[in-house]
Amino acid sequence: MNAEDVRAKTDDELKDSLLQLKKEQFNLRFQRANGQLENFARVREVRRDIARIKTIQAERGNGAARG
Repeated sequence: MNAEDVRAKTDDELKDSLLQLKKEQFNLRFQRANGQLENFARVREVRRDIARIKTIQAERGNGAARG
């Protein structure tokens, strides 16, 4: 997921995506703790996708507050 994809989504879609990514992050954390995680790069991807979504949400929130 890149920033253009995130910006194209509505606020509700962003909330849904964020919830889904947080659940995936939780599951990946357990897999890593149990030694079952095969794709370690996915942990980093999920963390960065969460950060992208939160950044876009913050930008939209700041823009609404000013405008």
